[in-house]
This record gives sequence, C-alpha cells and structure tokens, in this order.
Amino acid sequence: MLHLLYKLSLWPLWVARCLKGAAIVVALSLCLGLVATPAQAMVLAALPAGNPITDGKALLRHALPIDNPPVRELQASLEDISTQLRANRRWPAVARDVQQARRVLEGQRDDLLASVTPAYQAKATEILASLENSLDRLQASTEAKDKEAVWTERAQALDLVGELEEYMVQAFPFEIPTAYQNLPQLKGRATIAMKTDRGDLTIVVDGYNAPITAGNFVDLVQRGFYDGLEFTRAEDGYVLQAGDPPGEAVGFIDPQTKTYRAIPLEIRVQDDPVPIYGVTLETAGRYLEQPVLPFSAYGTVAMARPSDDPNGGSSQFFFLLFQPELTPAGSNLLDGRYAVFGYVTEGKEVLGKLKQGDKIISAKVISGAENLEPAKG
Repeated sequence: MLHLLYKLSLWPLWVARCLKGAAIVVALSLCLGLVATPAQAMVLAALPAGNPITDGKALLRHALPIDNPPVRELQASLEDISTQLRANRRWPAVARDVQQARRVLEGQRDDLLASVTPAYQAKATEILASLENSLDRLQASTEAKDKEAVWTERAQALDLVGELEEYMVQAFPFEIPTAYQNLPQLKGRATIAMKTDRGDLTIVVDGYNAPITAGNFVDLVQRGFYDGLEFTRAEDGYVLQAGDPPGEAVGFIDPQTKTYRAIPLEIRVQDDPVPIYGVTLETAGRYLEQPVLPFSAYGTVAMARPSDDPNGGSSQFFFLLFQPELTPAGSNLLDGRYAVFGYVTEGKEVLGKLKQGDKIISAKVISGAENLEPAKG
C-alpha cells in the first residue's frame, strides 16, 4: 500500500485544537512526519491568521482563469454574507452585501456580459435573470431575518454566479510542457459522481490549474478503474485514501505500454502563469507562497504519492478531512507538497462515515468529459 505521508499516529484532535499559530505547525510536522526548518517555523509563526476560504465551491470560483472585476465584486458581496451571519447575525451588514450585489447586477449588466464568449451570451442572459430573482428572495429573507433561508438563497445565488463565471473562460490559460504529452490532460473542468457504501459524493476536478493530475483522474474514472476499489486508509480528522488496485501494483499499469503511469507533482502558485512541475514548493524555495488550489477545505481532493518521490503518484488519491483550524491557510505543511486537483462539492457528510474497507461502488464523469484530451504517443 502506498501512503501519501509517513504513517505516524496523530495526536488527539482535542489537543491539536488547543494549539495556536506556530504550535499547530510544529504539532502537524511531528504527526505527519513533515519537518519544518527553524527558519520556516519562525516565518510561519509570524504569519497572520487571515481569513482563509474554506469552502470548496468558493475555492473553485476563485480559481477560474477570468478577468472581470464586476463579477468578482458580485461574488465577494455574496460570499461576505457568511462572515456576517457567523458574527452574531449582523443583519445590517448582510443587507448591505445584498444591496451591493444588486447594484452590480443592475448597474453593470453589460460589463458582466462583456466577458462571456459569444456562444454563451444567451445562456448568460438567462443566468442574470435568474440571479435577479434569487437576489429578490435573498433580500426578502434578509428583511425577515430568516437565517436558514438566507443561507439557502445565498448558496443558490453563488451557484448562479459560478455558472456565469464558467462562461467567461475564454480559452485554456497556458501551454502544458511537451514532456507530458504522453499523459491525459484535462483542458477545463469535469464533475464526477462517486457512489460509495456510505453514500454519494460529487467531485469537481480542476484542469485549469492541475491539467495533468485532473486529467489522469478523469481518464481512470472513464476506464472504470476505481469501481469496486476499497478505501485503504481512513483516519478520523485526517485523511481518507483510495485508488490502490488489487495485486502488487500500487498504481495504474497502462494496458498498452505495460508500464506504471507516473504523474508529476503539479502545483500552480497564485499569480504564476503556469504550474510548477516535478518539485515541491519547499524544494523550489517558495514554501511561503500559496497554491491556487489549497488544502483549506474539508473534502479537498489530492494526489497521493510516495513520501520520498514527488513524481511517483499514479492512481491513489485522498480526501482531506482536517478542519480549517488544523490546516490554516498559509501555514500548513500540505500545501506545496501534494497536488490538489479538486474538491467535494456535494456529499461532504459522507466522508466522515467512510471507513477502511468500505468501497467505491462506481465513479462516473457526469459533465466535462469533452475537456479530456487523451495521451499522445
């Protein structure tokens, strides 16, 4: 069995939750077998706590390669509602967020449509009409101070914003190195429906920022590789791992070449035009920089690999089950060491029910299959 990390026992979660700042970094280093240098520990201790995004859908929205300030302003106003709701129900602030979203929608409609590709203009116009209705309901729920309804309407509005943003992507944002043309590549996004013994999961994988890692996963899903495989590792509050095939192989053996398909470590750093391949951010001297796809959401999906080989991943993957306080953005030791390629968007409650020995009944691509380019040569 291939472990994504050194398999050391974890401290009880209640101990970790009592730790703050640098103490979390040190504790996780010891628990996971990841050791920060003294210089790293001092810098990490000095980092501000910040307000990391901890929702997979929000992370996917922020990761889209688009440049439309009005839609980002609209998105930010709706996302801020959650902050206000958690802060003792600050209803005036929630009302201001709704009003700001409405101002953008009504006053900058043409600017919102300007970034949408011609083929999707009609669809985008329909989305804006639906979004206007959604904001009407959200405003009514806010005026009634109905917290549950506000949560529901906010989520529906943000789903519409995310759909609109998808239509703003003009083209795949960069050229993938020719050295990896022999691997499947996902030039966009795909959605996977995964059925398990304990319930169903919906996973969105992001080829805009991890095209090789996501492409490999989608290719294996389409081959039926994961159907019937067991979860080989399940640790409460830590990780849930699957993808180890029966037999001696620890990954996918290509039936044509009869060789192990190895996937290079692939991490795109914020503001970088292309991903970094083959090395960890620590090795590259960039351990303080933030990946576009971070380990900051429960249900983060990442590639498992041998702890001593950044380019040794193949078919095994894992779901992150850590809570945000245990993997703080900017100071956790998974970002930059393992390649995130997607997030669970529906069924996150199922992850906590799955145990070692439970099975993936089936995994199917339900959208985005057209974005997969097969391996060449």
